[in-house]
This record gives sequence, C-alpha cells and structure tokens, in this order.
Amino acid sequence: MITLRQISYALAAEKTLHFKNAAELCNISQSALSTALNEMEKQLGFQIFERDNKKVLITPIGREVLEHSRDILFRVEELQHLADRNKEALSYPITIGLIPTIAPFLLPKIFPLLEQDYPQAKLTIVEERSAVLIDMVKKGDIDTAILALPFPCDGLLEMEFWQEDFYWIALKGDKHTQQKVVSKEEIKQSKLLLLKDGHCLKDNILEVCKLHEKATNNALGATSLNTLIQMVLGKLGTTLIPEMALAPLIAQNPLLSAIHINEPGPHRRIAFVTRPNYTRMNSVEALMKLCKTALQESTK
Repeated sequence: MITLRQISYALAAEKTLHFKNAAELCNISQSALSTALNEMEKQLGFQIFERDNKKVLITPIGREVLEHSRDILFRVEELQHLADRNKEALSYPITIGLIPTIAPFLLPKIFPLLEQDYPQAKLTIVEERSAVLIDMVKKGDIDTAILALPFPCDGLLEMEFWQEDFYWIALKGDKHTQQKVVSKEEIKQSKLLLLKDGHCLKDNILEVCKLHEKATNNALGATSLNTLIQMVLGKLGTTLIPEMALAPLIAQNPLLSAIHINEPGPHRRIAFVTRPNYTRMNSVEALMKLCKTALQESTK
C-alpha cells in the first residue's frame, strides 16, 4: 500500500529534481528516500522517475502520479484541519433551546461575551417549554437546552451551572412590602398570579412555597413574566419571579417592590441538558462557562 510518507518524498523529489536535495528537504538520508521511492514504484508497477548520477527526470506516467499525489496530500491536510477545528469549542453551528423564563434574561447577558470570546460562533436559538425541549434534545433536533431544575430529564446529562431564589413582586405600599423577606403564609394572603399550566416555573413556585393551585389566581393565563408584571402594575395581584429577571423587569420600575422569599433555597437550579453521547461536549462546556460568567458579573 502506498503511504503518505512515500507520497511526500515523491513530491519533494519532484520539487528539487535531485534525490540528495529532496532527502535534505525531508530531513532523512538519501538512501532512506531512495529506498522509499523504489518501494513505491515497485508497488505501482512502473517508474515515476528516471535516474542518473546528476539529475532526476519525471516520466510521463510519473507526472500523473504526482498530480494525484498532490491532491491526496491536500485532502489529508484538509482532514487534519477539520480535526483541529473540531477540537475548538463552538467552531461549528450549534442549536440551543431555552425556556421562556430564562431566554430573555440570560441571552442579552451572554451575547457580548460570546462575540468577544468566540466571534466565529453560530448559535440557533429555540424558545420552548421544558417538556418540548427535552423531547427535541432526545430526538437530536437541538444540540442542548438550558432548563430550570428540578424537571424530569430521564436519559439526559444534566450540567448545573447556576442557582437562584424567587422574589415576591407587589406594588409599593401594599401589605408586607416594607419587609426584607416575606413568608409563604404572607404570600398566600395576596392574590398570587402565576404562569399558566405547562410552565415549569409555576410548578417550581408551587413546590417552593408549598402552595396549592387553588391559592393562585390562574384564570388570566399569562404566558410570560413580563405579562405578570403588567398585571401587578394593573393592580390585579402579586407574583413571583426568579432572581435573573429582577433587573430587566423591576429595577427601572419605581412602583414595584421585590421581596426575597423566606424559604430554604436555592429555589431554582439552572442547567444545560444534552445527550450523554453528544460529540461536541466542549462547545456545551464553553457555553456553560460563558453563562456562569455572565450571571456572576450581573450580580456584582
């Protein structure tokens, strides 16, 4: 079988038209180069080079062989380049899913860091509920997803990178808004507004506060945290939101108070989930590091 080493030696001989110079170019002895080329010609069944004591000539069929040899070496170099690129995180497009209670608050934080550290990165974003994203990851429709735990992720790898608590949101001046913390019993006294069924944040809140769904005002069926905030501003009740949503939704609104819930935390854990045999785990790990850094900087 013709080897890549023989091909590289033959191309060196073509370039120099001198075996001694070709051997120096390849950092081997002239005898080693001659032996390799003789073996190559023996395997092919014809001569590539005409030899005499002063120079090397290329036979007509040898020119065809060397032309193919250049193409082979080029393809091999392309394969090596491909392998090297695959070792680099985010060198290929990646599709990532996020739930609606994370996407609008996390993505604006990580995009500047992504552009800075991985300008070549190409992300496709899919925003869906947790159950839909889990199914998409399992089917291979998306590469990974960022979810809030606890949530059933059977058969998938969970990589937790952030923890946060919930905050009770009410109009300033309402009962309990002068307190530093609020208890679940005090929350029960208000008209609590939560997202509609199917959103994991609702289930997380009910679990953390040990609330029954009957204790909430679920008739309005909100599907976003921003809608819940507008309902609070409209004096329809109070709500609970995760910590990462505080700054975008509350910080610039002087009419609202955000009170920490006096329940054991963390109230919500954020994690990447992906298939255990996913082949580009270094890209997921790079994204996870960016997300953690962005969230840490936003809480300073």
